[in-house]
Amino acid sequence: MAWDEWEQLKSQAADRQSTQMQLNQLDPGDGGGHTSTPSEYGDLVASQGDLSNIGKKAFDLYNDLWDKGRRAVPSSETAAGTLSKDGFALGGGLQHVATRWDEQLSSLRDACAHISNHMRVTKNLHAGDDDYIRRQMSSIDMLDAGFDERVGEPGKQNSIYGESDDKKGKK
Repeated sequence: MAWDEWEQLKSQAADRQSTQMQLNQLDPGDGGGHTSTPSEYGDLVASQGDLSNIGKKAFDLYNDLWDKGRRAVPSSETAAGTLSKDGFALGGGLQHVATRWDEQLSSLRDACAHISNHMRVTKNLHAGDDDYIRRQMSSIDMLDAGFDERVGEPGKQNSIYGESDDKKGKK
């Protein structure tokens, strides 16, 4: 490849990058509409074992954060007190860092406790929701079937309404 050809290719590449925007996404192909139904993929399933495992991991992390995450706090506070007493400005900074660390650690532990507690009850709560939604959807299907005007062939009266008046001899 000659030097001129290399320079030309670099210039073309720079022009393409400066005048176009490229999005990294999958080409929708069919116009972007999503026509698949949940039954094609299956239901979202979370077993009690999965939820319990997440809850246990969160509880273990909660305990580990208390046992291991606070190790430096007492010694940092002691050092901050000693430095401050001896007139060093660094003591106040170290105390601030130790206090903020303890606050953030407490916030993280609260989040772990929340996750742990939530995972214990999630399965039972959502099982009731799923049953309620299933009952509601089945009643909608039943109601929808009652309004279906095309039970028979197109153009003919639905047999559910009985015979028309002119067939009974009435006009």
